[in-house]
Amino acid sequence: MKLVSNLFIPILVLTIIIYGANKKINVYDSFVNGAKEGLPMVISMFPPLLAMIFGINIFTSSGLVSYMFTFLKPLLLFINVPLEILPIAVMRPLSGSFGLALLNDVFESYGADTYLSILASVIQGSSDTTLYIITLYFGTIGIKKIKYALWAGLLADLATVILSIIIVPLFF
Repeated sequence: MKLVSNLFIPILVLTIIIYGANKKINVYDSFVNGAKEGLPMVISMFPPLLAMIFGINIFTSSGLVSYMFTFLKPLLLFINVPLEILPIAVMRPLSGSFGLALLNDVFESYGADTYLSILASVIQGSSDTTLYIITLYFGTIGIKKIKYALWAGLLADLATVILSIIIVPLFF
């Protein structure tokens, strides 16, 4: 399987080159022109992406997350929700990569086949990176009125967490 994984991209590139040669297309020039056309888009995406990364770093470094977890701990213990999924549920809307890193920590600490890991996986897989999407995509195309999209996305993320907490125990 690792061999297939390692060879997939080179085979895909080779297939594109062969297809282009058969159609008499200069693949290199097409690639360079596409890169030139895409460069302004990348430049326009950089400021919103930088602002989002800066905001996430401030949010995580401020200690607000751990204070929030401490505040919610009695409620979560009362309704029998594992505290270890809370960081994933909170950070997933901010950053998919950070959510995956937290999920990996759960796997390493508790094992991949435990209730906690399955619950964390369902939350990770069913929620979305709402703030990332709004910051990057809306910022790139210049949408300023994001209030309703933000609330709809965060409400959908909350619904996935609540439904995961309800549904996963039925199957595990």
